Amino acid sequence: MLETGLPQKLLGLEIVRFGAAVAVLFWHYQNLWWTPNGLTGFSREAQPLYRYFAVFYEFGLYGVQVFWSISGYIFFWKYRDAVAERRVSGKIFFLLRFSRLYPLHLATLFLVGTLQTLYVHLKGAPFVYGNNDPFHFVLQLFMASNWSPFVSSSFNGPIWSVSIELLAYVLFFLVLRYLGSSLVWNALIIVAAGIAYLVVSHLPIFQCIVCFYVGGMTATLAGLPASQRHRRLIGVISFVVLIGAPILGNVLGLCKSKQVAQIAAIVYTAILLYFMANHFKLAARFESVVQAAGNMTYSSYLIHFPLQLCIAIICGFVGWSIPKESTTFFWLYMGSILILAAFIFRWFEMPCQKLIRNRFRRTG
Repeated sequence: MLETGLPQKLLGLEIVRFGAAVAVLFWHYQNLWWTPNGLTGFSREAQPLYRYFAVFYEFGLYGVQVFWSISGYIFFWKYRDAVAERRVSGKIFFLLRFSRLYPLHLATLFLVGTLQTLYVHLKGAPFVYGNNDPFHFVLQLFMASNWSPFVSSSFNGPIWSVSIELLAYVLFFLVLRYLGSSLVWNALIIVAAGIAYLVVSHLPIFQCIVCFYVGGMTATLAGLPASQRHRRLIGVISFVVLIGAPILGNVLGLCKSKQVAQIAAIVYTAILLYFMANHFKLAARFESVVQAAGNMTYSSYLIHFPLQLCIAIICGFVGWSIPKESTTFFWLYMGSILILAAFIFRWFEMPCQKLIRNRFRRTG
């Protein structure tokens, strides 16, 4: 257990974030079965090591919802009071987000645009994500690719969740700045967004807001004096729920209802984030490893589709079938993503962040 008081680092959340990133990688592994005619000969059970990683192959898409909840927890933990008390301006707040997210997005946008041109020339149709036209390119330039329900995923498709999350950032800042940091506002936003999602479930922005604000509410409640006084008891209860809830849910068959399963998953994620942020202790010698794993999540999320596209182009050019069922290929593929992600964070993401932020300070 951690010592009494608010955590100074959220290394436990970095572990959860990395796990969510890996889950998404497993889910998108199915893209390697893509042909100009769609997924061809795809069987989820035929994917490498399915018996061991079935939960990732089956439910990896929900890693996105975990990302949203983690963002909410971290934003409320780090910025809630600072924004509400106007110690962080809108200019600084959004500059930090821009410098963190945009450079890699822009680089992968142009990379995928180039690679898709090669793939279309080779195969006659785009790989997985179509709609790679000028209109969607402009939307991508502004990270607005999925703000409208009338557009489909394009170019580097996984960016869709980041595009939507930007809207949650705007809501977060405006509510804190102009309405204050009352828990009542948080609760009202969760309820309103939850009802909206039940009515129009095809609009993921409402699910994003629910996840983001549930994560934020968890961070806020964890910092209350009452929570600190009963910290040990809450930690024990959280641990019991984390262990027992999946077993009980499976016995009662609660996951058979999609809506019940989604609500349960959001609540379970909130409890997980609380426990990992406040009751997870990590030996000092492992801190740098965990920090590195957390750092590579964004780059792994944005680079895995371009890598798949490269593999598809190379195999198509030489006339080979992608050895996607091979366990050896699977480990080489996953390892390549993580190595590339670490390299990109160190040699591209961080330098771009520093350049943008330093230039702003000089000109601001």
